[in-house]
Amino acid sequence: MRDQVFIELWVSLASLLRSYTAAHGLNKNRQATVELGEQRITVRHGDAWLDLERIGALVRWKREDGSTGMLELTEDGKLRTGRMETNETEREDEMDMVAEAWARELMA
Repeated sequence: MRDQVFIELWVSLASLLRSYTAAHGLNKNRQATVELGEQRITVRHGDAWLDLERIGALVRWKREDGSTGMLELTEDGKLRTGRMETNETEREDEMDMVAEAWARELMA
């Protein structure tokens, strides 16, 4: 049951990324691609990309510039964020806020 919650949140995260990248691309007539799999979400726009890999509630992210991090999906739809390099939790944010920030960076 718990894993089903994380699967639903994963699909929601992909949907948020689609929506926010589309919104950020409207004025400039640009579009990103969002690919969704059971354990991977990949978002691409030009040379910019974001790769997310889910293992249960944990999500590893990687960007085209080599930066990486770790997220944890919470059952209430938030993301605990941190850096893999330091293995420290930085904060807990609403999933839509994290998706919007990524979309803004990717579509810049």
